[in-house]
Amino acid sequence: MKDNVTITGSAHTDRIHDSAIKHVTGAADYTDDIAQPEGTLHAYLGVSTVTHTRIVSLDLSAVRAAPGVVGVMTAADIPGHNDISPTGQNDEPVFPTDLIQFHGQPLFAVVAETRDAARRAAELAKVETEALPHALDPVQAIEAGYPHVTAPLKLERGDVEAGFANAPNRIKGRMVIGGQDHMYLEGQIAFAIPGEDDEVVVHCSTQHPSEAQHMVAHVLGVPSNAVVVNVRRMGGGFGGKESQMNIFAAVAALAAKKWNRAVKIRPDRDQDMTATGKRHDFVVDYDVAFDDEGRIEAVGGSFAARCGYSSDLSGPVTDRALFHADNAYFYPHVRLESRPMKTNTVSNTAFRGFGGPQGVIVAERMIEEIAYATGQDPLDVRKANFYGGEGRDLTPYHQQVTDNILDRLVGELEQSADYRARRQAIIDFNASSKVLKKGIALTPVKFGISFTATWYNQAGALIHVYNDGSIHLNHGGTEMGQGLNTKVAQVVAEAFQVNFERIKITKTTTEKVPNTSATAASSGSDLNGMAALNAAEQIKARLVDFACEHWGVAAEEVAFLPNRVRIGEETLSFDAFIKAAYMARVQLSAAGFYKTPDIHWDRDKGQGRPFYYYAYGAACSEVTIDTLTGEYRVERTDILHDVGRSLNPVLDRGQVEGAFIQGMGWLTTEELWWDTEGRLRTHAPSTYKIPLASDRPRVFNVDLADWSENRELTIKRSKAVGEPPFMLGISVFEALSMAVASVADYRECPRLDAPATPERVLMAVQRMKGA
Repeated sequence: MKDNVTITGSAHTDRIHDSAIKHVTGAADYTDDIAQPEGTLHAYLGVSTVTHTRIVSLDLSAVRAAPGVVGVMTAADIPGHNDISPTGQNDEPVFPTDLIQFHGQPLFAVVAETRDAARRAAELAKVETEALPHALDPVQAIEAGYPHVTAPLKLERGDVEAGFANAPNRIKGRMVIGGQDHMYLEGQIAFAIPGEDDEVVVHCSTQHPSEAQHMVAHVLGVPSNAVVVNVRRMGGGFGGKESQMNIFAAVAALAAKKWNRAVKIRPDRDQDMTATGKRHDFVVDYDVAFDDEGRIEAVGGSFAARCGYSSDLSGPVTDRALFHADNAYFYPHVRLESRPMKTNTVSNTAFRGFGGPQGVIVAERMIEEIAYATGQDPLDVRKANFYGGEGRDLTPYHQQVTDNILDRLVGELEQSADYRARRQAIIDFNASSKVLKKGIALTPVKFGISFTATWYNQAGALIHVYNDGSIHLNHGGTEMGQGLNTKVAQVVAEAFQVNFERIKITKTTTEKVPNTSATAASSGSDLNGMAALNAAEQIKARLVDFACEHWGVAAEEVAFLPNRVRIGEETLSFDAFIKAAYMARVQLSAAGFYKTPDIHWDRDKGQGRPFYYYAYGAACSEVTIDTLTGEYRVERTDILHDVGRSLNPVLDRGQVEGAFIQGMGWLTTEELWWDTEGRLRTHAPSTYKIPLASDRPRVFNVDLADWSENRELTIKRSKAVGEPPFMLGISVFEALSMAVASVADYRECPRLDAPATPERVLMAVQRMKGA
């Protein structure tokens, strides 16, 4: 065989998602598709219909007496700890004992022979309460003297007061940034099967199997080794299945052990949306000083967030909002503070970008303010403020930006999207069009990659090579449609120089890889790919030693070629070589491990290197608005995004497209609305509008910066892709702002709040007409 023979599915090549055909044909198995053992029970949550009250009495007699009901569980039925706080702050009970803190809070669980019986019975509870005042948003919470759910963060560098005092121009403003529901296609679900002694197996849709394992063990009062959590795949997660799965896994496991029968819990979409957390809403007060050319001199910002009733992940989320409040821009003097406010709403949680988008959009708002104040093209202001060379490369958290490629990337997109000519054509169009107005914006993103909780930057993997040459791959990441399993398998295929089809990708399970980190923070491929490569290299090293000893050759004379191995002058098929190694009793299994190097963070000082590297991108979007109705459409979007040396370009392009659309949805149509009584009114697809296929840009051009290569030693020099392109949707928001500003001849910044729904656009148009 010739040495130039290639393998199928190696790294850096397009490869179809390993489950793509199963997804579109319905053959992919999810948690709800697992065959149920005889006698499986079904649980359902009974939730609060009031917002903030003391519990006087909880009468569940009618619930217990309902047809098909086996039993009811309350806080009194928890043998271990009544807490599922992911950060260990003991502020998130499975079921409350004396205080209801938000409308929709789970109070008890019904367990019945059928799901329908459980759902109907859950409505029969009689709850007597004593009403308490409530605060629903961060401003109300501040005014009511509510506490922070976790310690605030302050980032500071330079002499902020002098920076403000010496700058010739200064603008203060407030921006309200809405939250977002995850709207995963597959809802929350857990399926627990009791074992002997203290053991239980939980199948669930979670991004963090180890956390679910620990929470179930904590609630049951058993060690973690008694709990196994399995995840084959999820139908979407976006952060909503990181900590929010805890209650469902815990309830299923509690019921399974209590009645010694398998138990499944799957809420309706309405309950899923009202009982689980969302992207954090923010109210940000910003203060920016700048010179006459639009160069920023000083920045101040207070970031108040609607965190909900408990801490959940609000600490790291609001921290990350500050980390990204600079986006792509150097602030000579800066002071940023977070205010993670307790509110009487569901506890908000992780969401794609993890607070970063809320920080980035504030940076873009300040650029927009400067552009209108100085009469410049916002792109020119952006370029003037990009991180640069020495003296302009230090972030507010004191990390140097050493890998900045935005000048080239933005320059290339500016040319390929024909930005300058199109902007002038739009200005000309707006001058003569009375009803329809257009806008265009080119916005960048710089996004730090790593968990800011340093200990999460680790991963494990397990590889078995069987004696027939087939390979079994397991790692600690979870597959939620993003293609993580495919990418990691490509890494392993390339390492062994075998075809992709030889590798069996198996479910994520805490039985095989312990102490896993969440599949979040865009770290899935970075961490798990490196861990899998480490395992593969261990096995390969043993195989090389075996070949050297058995054939009497030097190590450099052993080469792994496509589906075969050359040893000196002899060439064997991979299968034959593995069989020989097995017969010689070579260990053909390895546990791999990886931890991200060179990162550190001192939160008390607000200084460190929390990110291993940065991913970059830019988007240019054009919109048209109807000034009589506020309705609009996205005419065209051009994207150029940096993923380093892509592990799988077609999957990465899909991630960029999906992230952009989801980011656009956050800023345009996806509106969360609570009434004055604290009830979430946008609690179903009928009232909560995610983007449809018809909402996509009419022209949608997405390219990867194929010239980019990660300077850091990441897996195959690739870069993370899950979260960074989410921020590219801000280009649509900024384009809408330009269209609105044209009504008043671009004299001032429209200061749109997010989401910029048609109603908000129409109100902004009316406001600008009166300006």
